[in-house]
Amino acid sequence: MASLSDAEKATYDEQGYVIPEWRLPPDRVAALQQALDDALAANPDVRPEHLVSIHVNGKNAEGVVGSDAFLDLARDPDILDLVADAIGEDIVLWGCHLFCKPAGEGLEVPWHQDGHYWPIRPLATCTVWVALERSDRGNGCLRVVPGTHRPAVLQEHLREEGGALTQRLGEDAFDEAAAVDVELDPGQMSLHDVYMIHGSNPNTSPRRRAGLAIRYMPATSLFDRQMFQRSNSSGFTVDFSTRPLWLVRGQDRAGNDFAAGHA
Repeated sequence: MASLSDAEKATYDEQGYVIPEWRLPPDRVAALQQALDDALAANPDVRPEHLVSIHVNGKNAEGVVGSDAFLDLARDPDILDLVADAIGEDIVLWGCHLFCKPAGEGLEVPWHQDGHYWPIRPLATCTVWVALERSDRGNGCLRVVPGTHRPAVLQEHLREEGGALTQRLGEDAFDEAAAVDVELDPGQMSLHDVYMIHGSNPNTSPRRRAGLAIRYMPATSLFDRQMFQRSNSSGFTVDFSTRPLWLVRGQDRAGNDFAAGHA
C-alpha cells in the first residue's frame, strides 16, 4: 500500500512539494508509454504540451482525444492513498493534463501559480505529476520554488505569449535562485500545492520529455462552473462548464456537480 511517510508529509506541508518513495511498477509505466504514443498519434493538430482532459475517453469538449488509460491511472488506489495523505480523504478528480515536450522544440512553461487558471473555491488542489519518461534538467523538467505556497496568496501575473502558458510571474515576485529541479525517472512522481510557484525550461535536448499532471481537489471545495467557463486565456481551450468531475474517494461536502460532461 502506498503512503506518504511522516517525513514526506512534513516536506509537502513545509516545502509545498514532495517526491514520494513509492513509484509505479515497470509494467504499468510501459503501458502508459504506449498510451502516450497513442495519444500523440490521435491528436496531430494539438501541441503536445496542450493535451488537456486526456483522461476523458474519445474527443472531449476541449478538442482533445483522450484515453481511459489515463483515467485508470488517475483513479489508481495507490495514487489516491498518496493524495489522501496530502489533502484528506474526501477527494475530487477534476483534471488530467498530458505535458509532452518534443525533443529540440519543447515549449517553456513560464513561472506561475496554477490557481490563476482554475475555478475552485476555496482554492485548493494537489497536482500529482507522473513522469512517463526521464525528466531532468537537460530536457526541461519541472522546477519549483520551495515554500512559496505558504502565504496562500496569488501574486500578480503578466500576460505573455509564446510559451506553453500565457501568464508569467514578474521577475521581482520571487527568488529564482531558490528554484529546485524536480528530476524524475519513469514511474516516479511529485506532488505539489496549488499555490506553489513553478515552471520549466524549454526542451532543446534530443530527448522527449513527457509527464501526466493529475489534478485533485479536496471535496470541501467547489468547482464553480460559472467562474471561467469556456476560454483560451491559458493558451489553449478549456471548458470548465462541461469539465467532468469524479468523486474518487470519500464524500462531496461542497455541492459539486458530478453530472456535467459525462456521457
